[in-house]
Amino acid sequence: MRDAANQRIVSLFETFAPADVQRLHEYYCDDAYFKDPFNDVRGLDAIQRVYAHMFDALDQPRFVVTQQMAQGAECWLVWEFQFRYRSFMKGRTQVVRGASHLVLAADGRIRSHRDYWDAAEEVYEKLPVIGLLMRWLKRRARS
Repeated sequence: MRDAANQRIVSLFETFAPADVQRLHEYYCDDAYFKDPFNDVRGLDAIQRVYAHMFDALDQPRFVVTQQMAQGAECWLVWEFQFRYRSFMKGRTQVVRGASHLVLAADGRIRSHRDYWDAAEEVYEKLPVIGLLMRWLKRRARS
């Protein structure tokens, strides 16, 4: 059953569309926990708001799962998140590389979802003004 649940979750993320936000109860428990560099929320309603905001703020957001590993109730997904900004840097596809640690409930839905990725390198360094500062700070930290 776990393999089927994992594949179902991978399929959701790889084909995720705005209409799927309303169906997240099929994939997440009502009291699920979600954390990434920008969000730390509990509960299905809050998780739906995170994903709804993603679709509102970004053009063509898309996850590509490149690796997966599962054991028992835990699953790791390595992914690339591709998108375009709506408000600035228009037309340029951005890529964020990261991983998700999922803990599944007995029914195969996600009980806990934690994303790991470097917001400084993957987002801030690519921004026009902030990027200069972030790259300078990174160079200073290395020297």
